Amino acid sequence: MAISGFEGFEKRLELHFFGDDPAAGKGLRLLDFVSLEKVLHAVQCTVVSAVGNKYFDSYVLSESSLFVYPTKIIIKTCGTTQLLKSVRPLLDHALTMGLTLCRCRYTRGSFIFPDAQPYPHTSFKDEVVFLEENLPKNISCRKAFVMNSKSCHKWHVFTGCDEGNIFAMEEVQTDDLYTVEICMTGLDRILAKKFFRRVGDGKNGDSAGKEMTELTGIRGINKKALICDYAFDPCGYSMNGIDGNRYSTVHVTPEDGFSYASFESVGQVYDHRDEFFKVLKRAVKVFRPAELSVSTTCATSGHELWRGVEKAMEPLGMRLRSRVANEFPTAGTIVFQTFSARKI
Repeated sequence: MAISGFEGFEKRLELHFFGDDPAAGKGLRLLDFVSLEKVLHAVQCTVVSAVGNKYFDSYVLSESSLFVYPTKIIIKTCGTTQLLKSVRPLLDHALTMGLTLCRCRYTRGSFIFPDAQPYPHTSFKDEVVFLEENLPKNISCRKAFVMNSKSCHKWHVFTGCDEGNIFAMEEVQTDDLYTVEICMTGLDRILAKKFFRRVGDGKNGDSAGKEMTELTGIRGINKKALICDYAFDPCGYSMNGIDGNRYSTVHVTPEDGFSYASFESVGQVYDHRDEFFKVLKRAVKVFRPAELSVSTTCATSGHELWRGVEKAMEPLGMRLRSRVANEFPTAGTIVFQTFSARKI
């Protein structure tokens, strides 16, 4: 917990592996819960709720989310967690399963309370050095870049890949998934109050979370998704939604003065784009932020995506302030857009 308030902006780490799967496609999903807990202990967070399907396992954490696929792990944490301390133990566990890292991506926004962050998150330079020292030597193609915008918000990106491994490159070339990360600040005060627990409500985190999901309209963002939700005491909310092999996630820090909410989703580049833009609009409507940023990662150029994002924001009264794009090894194109609410 920061002295001034809780840090809502998440740090996000995505690790991809290759190798002979010794367990009929289960791969990293065979990692036992005790081992996962030890990894999360190093990060300084815990599991509060979980759900899975035939494609992957989804965990709501005390600080954000964890998703475990057979050959991919995505972990994002907020507050003063030390996310990058998960890298080495996760790589070690993967090796015991015959899996080797082939690519990775680390992203985060600009912290609201940067001075409260512990090492290695004390600066982006420190984060990059830590990653350089802890990634295996086969991850030889690396790039670190800060995407600046006209606002004070920046998007920090580090990517790495094994460019000499044919399997890793084939995976990239056939990967038509996009990832969209939305960060919202200055939430509408009336809407933010819905993410506070009632004193003595007699509910646990799971039941209170389900109530918030319905009350706030989050249930309607993607009605097809199986939702795993949790409400914190006295305030705050997290949700993971799973829809086939895709996930979405919402995290909310509603305190006035440093209110923050995030929405992340993955999907197919060439399928369901119109539906995605509708989902995006529904998510932003839940919070009506004063400012938001959208980071779109796509293996192709993704022009239709970022142009679609801009059009989706217009009827919500959000004005585009800046757009920055850059190419990253294996990750493809990352487009970072910032928006602010039009003054009436």
